Amino acid sequence: MIHNSTIDAQLNHRSIRKFKDTTLSKEQLETLYEVFRQTSTSMFMQNASLLHITDEKKKKQIREACNQKYVGAEGDLFIFVVDLYRNQQIRKQLNKDDGRVHTTDIFFQAMEDTLLAFQNVANAVESMGLGYVPLGTINDHPKKMLEILDLPELTFAVLGMQVGVPDQSPQLKPRLPLEFTCFENDYKKNIDVKDLADYDQVVTTYYDLRDANRRIDSFTKQITGAKLDNHETDRDDLIEVLHHQKLCMDWK
Repeated sequence: MIHNSTIDAQLNHRSIRKFKDTTLSKEQLETLYEVFRQTSTSMFMQNASLLHITDEKKKKQIREACNQKYVGAEGDLFIFVVDLYRNQQIRKQLNKDDGRVHTTDIFFQAMEDTLLAFQNVANAVESMGLGYVPLGTINDHPKKMLEILDLPELTFAVLGMQVGVPDQSPQLKPRLPLEFTCFENDYKKNIDVKDLADYDQVVTTYYDLRDANRRIDSFTKQITGAKLDNHETDRDDLIEVLHHQKLCMDWK
């Protein structure tokens, strides 16, 4: 396998949830903005925007909505936003109708733009010796988050990112073996859960030995546990929130 500084950093990625009490410098922030800006974009629509949350009241509200004490605490908080509002406004001011901006197709293209930008920024963060943690929890209560961020129609907050100087060195979390995730030409349909026994043991050992949040668990136990069991959650409101934002309006 090929090794260089970029690949080695990616192979050793660890989510950081404890940061030193410092914020990004002007140069670091400008660098992340430029990396965000230069990300590949579908059809050159540039359907993504980035919020840097510095208001203490908003950070506290977001932290409470995410129910994670490190969100908006030490370091810097970013929210990555699907943004079709900007292009709608361009069309409107140039006497064009909304066209396809309300379709699921265009929303997915904007999602792609936003997620590509997220990973580009994440790579840049680690290249500067910083750490980050993705915040999918910003959509645990999507109606509340929409209220906190006060986003206009045709926008949607996809992911958050807490960035800072790491104040911990967590263990590397073991991933699924390649035979279960990477295929040549054809998707492997004949999955046998018994073939995951060795990986389950590796994961159980990881949780047994990790420095924090100690628990005895396995991968298949998590997949068959409460995470995917039928239950109601505020995340079930996501499609309602998207429609409220006039997104995916052709999706029934």
